[in-house]
Parts: sequence; structure tokens; C-alpha cells
Amino acid sequence: MSKIACVMTSMFEDVEYTQPVDAFAKEGHEVTTIEWEGGKEVTGKQGEATATIDKSINDVKPTDFDALFIPGGFSPDQLRGDEKFVQFAKHFMDEKKPVFAICHGPQLLITAKSLEGRTATGFKSIAVDMEYAGVDYKDQEVVVCQDQLVTSRQPDDIPAFNHEASKLLK
Repeated sequence: MSKIACVMTSMFEDVEYTQPVDAFAKEGHEVTTIEWEGGKEVTGKQGEATATIDKSINDVKPTDFDALFIPGGFSPDQLRGDEKFVQFAKHFMDEKKPVFAICHGPQLLITAKSLEGRTATGFKSIAVDMEYAGVDYKDQEVVVCQDQLVTSRQPDDIPAFNHEASKLLK
């Protein structure tokens, strides 16, 4: 089964983290949460979910993982201010490893300059940002690009997002 890196910090969108992680776990995949500080507890923006961070970004290499998962909320915007997270995400895109980004998750990929020429979706408030980054933006519940990148817009899209992510991990 796959080893999935999940980059996140506080203010992630609760269900955009919990539901995909539950789906990945049910299929036997291992998800490692990564933030600035391992062992730290982070809280979702709705206050409904918490997660204990497994590893610091300083203690991991992207080569240790098969796939990358970026939950939405305000978390991706915070992470993209740190070049370590930007380069970590860029590795997965450059190496054509599976990348799963929902809602505001593509913000990290925009900063990594990894979306130009790609077809993708994201939350409506970042649609223009994605278009300026050279994305063929689609307002659809899930978009799969080049059998590598799976993106969705919002919590209502999670079932389709999980389904397509699962297909890519097989």
C-alpha cells in the first residue's frame, strides 16, 4: 500500500482532512501528517477535528512517500509561505507522483509553480488565481489531470475526490 504525505497546519477544513484520511486508511494506505513541529496538535477551522502531527517538515524527504495529500481550509495558504513546503510539494508534481488537493489545497501547488498547463479545480475563491497560474480551471466536483493530479472544490465533492484518489493509488 502507499505511503501518503499529508501537509497541514491548524485551520485546515475539518472534513477535507478526516474523510479522505479515513478512506485512505480503510484501503490500507499509511498517512503521515507533516507540519513545522512533530507531535503538535492542530485543529480544524470548524473546531470539529484535531490531528496530532507525525513529523516535522525538517525530518522528512519527499522521496520517503508515494503520494501527497493537501487538505483545504486556510492551512495551504499558511504552508505556501514556507519554501520547505513549496519544494516538498513541487517534488511530487515534478516526479509525477499522485497529488490530491481539495478546496484551497491547490494554493500550495500554485506557489510551487506546478500547475501551468494543467487542468484542475479548486474552491471558487481561488479560481482566478489558478487561471493566472496557467491552469485550465474547471468548475467540476473532481478533475483528474494526467493520471497524477486529483483536485476538488469543496466538502460536497469529497466522495468523488476519494473515489478518484483511490483509483490512482491502485
